[in-house]
Amino acid sequence: MKVLLIKEVKSLGSAGEIKEVKDGYGQNFLIGKGLAKLATPEVVEEWKAEQARMAQELADEIARLEAEKITLEAATIKIEKEAAPVGIKGSVGNGDIAKAVLEQMNIELDKKNINLKKAIKSAGIHTVDTKLGHGIHAALKVEIVGV
Repeated sequence: MKVLLIKEVKSLGSAGEIKEVKDGYGQNFLIGKGLAKLATPEVVEEWKAEQARMAQELADEIARLEAEKITLEAATIKIEKEAAPVGIKGSVGNGDIAKAVLEQMNIELDKKNINLKKAIKSAGIHTVDTKLGHGIHAALKVEIVGV
């Protein structure tokens, strides 16, 4: 019996491979547990179409992230904080930066993906590294203004 593996099976192979297995193993274990499908021409074509669709979605998402990277690196995010005798009152953290990016540029960033070694406690322009996904990073300029 020929089966198309949907998930990786440790002793057999990885997802997408077509393997020849014994009828009982294929029917009772692989197909029964949802690890494989019977390798008919229709199933194989459907699998290939699904893989092509997923590859296209990935390419579209990477293109969108690259465009966001260019937009983020070209702009400067301005955050106003109350001035103190030295620096600003309080500090600016990941959440403040993510909120400001959403408000000013309409780009949603997860605050966990903004890399600050420590909170910003002084006025001026600071460069902050942000992870956008799929290994794409953007150097975001954040201007802290004391009001």
